[in-house]
Amino acid sequence: MGSEHSDADGDDTTAMALKILVAGGFGVGKTTLVGAVSEIRPLRTEELLSEAGQSVDDTGGVDRKTTTTVAMDFGRITIRSGLSLYLFGTPGQNRFWFLWDELSQGALGAVVLADTRRLEDCFPAVDYFEHRHIPFVVAVNCFATARTYGAHEVSRALDLDRGTPVVLCDARDRDSGKEVLIRLVEYAGRMYTARLLDSVG
Repeated sequence: MGSEHSDADGDDTTAMALKILVAGGFGVGKTTLVGAVSEIRPLRTEELLSEAGQSVDDTGGVDRKTTTTVAMDFGRITIRSGLSLYLFGTPGQNRFWFLWDELSQGALGAVVLADTRRLEDCFPAVDYFEHRHIPFVVAVNCFATARTYGAHEVSRALDLDRGTPVVLCDARDRDSGKEVLIRLVEYAGRMYTARLLDSVG
């Protein structure tokens, strides 16, 4: 994502727009998070779950889920004056993973949403971003029916690289979601700065 130019009130100001992915397993709350934090009406590409999909989609633990994202969710949030984030929610099922490479192009980083009832579902997303050296944070969506685990326990269970942030959140809450995004931007900034220093060292 590049910069946008605005001349509101006669003043030229440069605004930065950064691309962020929201990933994770099926039914973990990606669409909910994008919708909760977006300051515009989010674009959604949801379809009703079909009987045909039941043979390939694991709906265990999310039995009440009736729709699924088939392309992406899109939203936008202003973190502070001059800094906006464009949010792209990825589809969770393996059969839609061919879209991930396209969506990840130019991304600053990613949020991997995790559900402790189905923690193994976020392993593919963690592996994807680790192998492509895309900075990410793991955000544990705290469901009322799930056992509570600390950030350190989740980090060990997922065998995360040292320093990868793990934050607890409520995907339905705007302020909670915004905190996750701020943590990601800060972490990605540190990672890119460190890489830049390494390349000139």
